[in-house]
Amino acid sequence: MKVLKFGGTSVGSARRIKEVANLITGRGTNIIVLSAMSGTTNTLVEIADYLYKGNTNGAREIINSLEKRYATVMEELFASGEYLAAARERLSEFFHHLRSFTRDGFTVTEEKEILAQGELMSTTLMDLYLHEQGFNSVWLPALEFMRTDTDGEADSDYIAQHLQPMLDSHPDADLFITQGFICRNSKGEIDNLQRGGSDLTASLIGGALLAEEIEIWTDIDGMHNNDPRFVEQTEPVHELHFDEAAELAYFGAKILHPTCVMPARMNNIPIRVLNTMEPEARGTLIYNTVHSRSIKAVAAKDNVIAIKIKSSRMLLASGFIHRVFEIFDNYHRPIDMIATSEVGISVTIDNPLKLEHIIDELKEIGTVTIDYDMVIICVVGDLEWHNRGFEAKAVDALRDIPVRMISYGGSNRNISFLVKKEDKVKALKALSEHLFLN
Repeated sequence: MKVLKFGGTSVGSARRIKEVANLITGRGTNIIVLSAMSGTTNTLVEIADYLYKGNTNGAREIINSLEKRYATVMEELFASGEYLAAARERLSEFFHHLRSFTRDGFTVTEEKEILAQGELMSTTLMDLYLHEQGFNSVWLPALEFMRTDTDGEADSDYIAQHLQPMLDSHPDADLFITQGFICRNSKGEIDNLQRGGSDLTASLIGGALLAEEIEIWTDIDGMHNNDPRFVEQTEPVHELHFDEAAELAYFGAKILHPTCVMPARMNNIPIRVLNTMEPEARGTLIYNTVHSRSIKAVAAKDNVIAIKIKSSRMLLASGFIHRVFEIFDNYHRPIDMIATSEVGISVTIDNPLKLEHIIDELKEIGTVTIDYDMVIICVVGDLEWHNRGFEAKAVDALRDIPVRMISYGGSNRNISFLVKKEDKVKALKALSEHLFLN
């Protein structure tokens, strides 16, 4: 069994839904994970925003507009009156539910319930369309097996224990259709796995079932060696190690959600990134094999804040570094890059929340300097220290660009450079020319 995940763009119209249906049928009894139709989640966020502001009429105008869009999709999707009527009836229940929320006491819990409706609607449409085409599709409610624990982390044991019996109860199924992104938390409330969480859903399902492979279908032919939005002549990287893919995803490659690599890696399940628009393209295979002596790709992480803390003493006093990390830990702020010297330490974070409180505490132990609007440029590949020359090539590519920090050696898979926002594109182009085009 394989797990196939399709993002919002892949199911963003009636035509796209039909194309995905053609891709998933005739390939065995696999599990299909779908995101909400493109644009739906943003619209649901807008509906929730109106309700937070107490504007029920404004929310209902947006709901009416969204319902009209889905009415058009249904008319284009279904050929028979029977299935069109069934789809209208099913989706009317979702929109009726959306209209049931009022301004009184609207909470985050209710917002998450609203956001869940997008995936429920997209999977309902796909399931009905597959039945119309003669396939025995089974609609699996993710809210009955996808669960997070008290720490907000995925509860893998719960998922495995509840998912497998659901599959076993449908031995004649051609396909299973389920929702990405949505789940329940440890209290049983409707929750979600954050933006991009459909990738994580697919990986968690694959890990729970020890699937043969996890396929992530998107709108680009695999993970590229640089960001095609800013750099010309990028190429897909056909093979990556799990660690390389995780580094690229974390440091800005938007094709894959960073958290989805771990469940697959822990169970040694290959991930294949494929293009819905070009299904014949080779894509990227992510697995547990190292291809030595090569630099694979470059990615960039925006909105980085660099903080330098200079010790109040000439040399680092005992406990200084411990205190610095303790402050960040107290505010649950992970650190991306670290550089130390005799008298100070520089770190980067990507979340400004509570920054003023962090700075206040850091000033108690040293002099603090802050650089905003920075970018981490990450070079990923087989960067074991004994592979001579790789780090020199990366550094030489940036010889004309001011570099605030360099992190090398913390991982065998990447070198990271901190540059100004205005130098990002220049840096990406320079690295691409120096590492991949020469």
